Amino acid sequence: MNQSEQPGQFPYTRGIHADMYRSRLWTMRQYAGFGTAEESNRRYRYLLSQGTTGLSVAFDLPTQMGMDSDHPLAAGEVGRVGVAICSLADMQRLFDGIGLADVTTSMTINSTAAILLSFYVLVARGQGADLRKLSGTIQNDVLKEYVARGTYIYPPRPAMRIITDLFAWASGELPEWNTISISGYHIREAGSTAIQEVAFTLANAIAYIGAALDAGLAIDSFAPRLSFFFNAHSNFLEEIAKYRAARRLYATIMRDRFGAKNPRSMMMRFHVQTAGSTLTVQQPDVNVVRVSLEALAAVLGGAQSLHTNAKDEALALPTEESARLALRTQQIIAGETGVTATADPLGGSAYIEHLTGEIERGAREYLDRIDSMGGTLAAIEKNYVQAEIQNAAYEYQQSIERGERIIVGVNRFEQQSPEPPSTFQLDPAVEKLQIDRLGELRSSRSRQTVEDRLGALERAAGSSENLMPHFLACAEAHATVGEISDRLRRVFGEYQEH
Repeated sequence: MNQSEQPGQFPYTRGIHADMYRSRLWTMRQYAGFGTAEESNRRYRYLLSQGTTGLSVAFDLPTQMGMDSDHPLAAGEVGRVGVAICSLADMQRLFDGIGLADVTTSMTINSTAAILLSFYVLVARGQGADLRKLSGTIQNDVLKEYVARGTYIYPPRPAMRIITDLFAWASGELPEWNTISISGYHIREAGSTAIQEVAFTLANAIAYIGAALDAGLAIDSFAPRLSFFFNAHSNFLEEIAKYRAARRLYATIMRDRFGAKNPRSMMMRFHVQTAGSTLTVQQPDVNVVRVSLEALAAVLGGAQSLHTNAKDEALALPTEESARLALRTQQIIAGETGVTATADPLGGSAYIEHLTGEIERGAREYLDRIDSMGGTLAAIEKNYVQAEIQNAAYEYQQSIERGERIIVGVNRFEQQSPEPPSTFQLDPAVEKLQIDRLGELRSSRSRQTVEDRLGALERAAGSSENLMPHFLACAEAHATVGEISDRLRRVFGEYQEH
């Protein structure tokens, strides 16, 4: 470690704040959403009553893919892996009785992020909230969808245009909102190494920043609201070093490559979620230990926000009880372990400093390679990033099957499984209820107003006009996620994986 490096000072290896958790704890979020808006609302209210300090919304697959609940391809998926949100009315139900001026909300949504943010803004406005003080994060990171997750709709270049439109609009209308959460989490879940997680996340960040600059935005006008989302995997010390390396590398890129002057533009702020891919069906109670260690690594690495997975998530959505236990894990780390008493407790450890340097060097090599290909979009179009992740995932799985990597309960210390624990069960009536509501919405709204505003959106998509005001106008007229997305499909087409 450079002896001059201190917490809160460039290049922020040791944390973005001088005091870190001594003055303010990380935001404790629990990712949740399922079934109808009312069901999810009840879970949010419960989590808030148990001490969460921020909400984190999971949307179902049709919502993520720009399809309404009555689309033929949505059959069987409505409300299953997240809450079904088709319209402004659904978003109003989702946050009924929850003052959006008083909480921060993270929404894990990408291809339809601008539409869902429009719904959220209209709900907040209806509650009388000051939009200039509204606080939260929209994931809005579509590039990782092409390489790791798959919930893309449009080809990369028009998808990037929507993102930069949101950046430009929010800089004036939602100055406290994090307009993107550039995600390494899903890259790691797809099988990448820690070095690849840092490298490909930063490569995506460089692409977003370049697109925003090309759209005429000044670096310090939007960079302070960029945020990141990382995985907390099972190699405890490597994960701590990963966060430190990512911060240092990002600060240097922002200063030297993009000429940022505002210190906040150089501070990498990030949310962490413990690794879903490390949870096992075998002996699920053991997942509590895994999650605890992963969460502790995130805290020792200086995260600003944290979600802890529940022990039963390898089997189903978490029950209320297991979600509470996952939250208690964060609260014990914060209140009982003493690790919040000093910033960067492991700074100066010879091994941590060595690992930090190794990860930074490895990530730089990847970034140089991607630059030589013409940048992130070109590397994705050439299938380079996808292939690197797939090869790493294959090697990881092979090491488990060869017994070189121990997974307790899977390839070592196995035991005859008892009866599986009771798990969360989704009400099968959810889909019909949601479809019936959609029918009622379509019959009660002004058909002509909806058509006029969707038409205006379609024309704007074919021009260089900012799309955000059109998303808001369509949402206000009760156009649905599917209807809005379909108008963009007409102009942009759909991405087909090579």
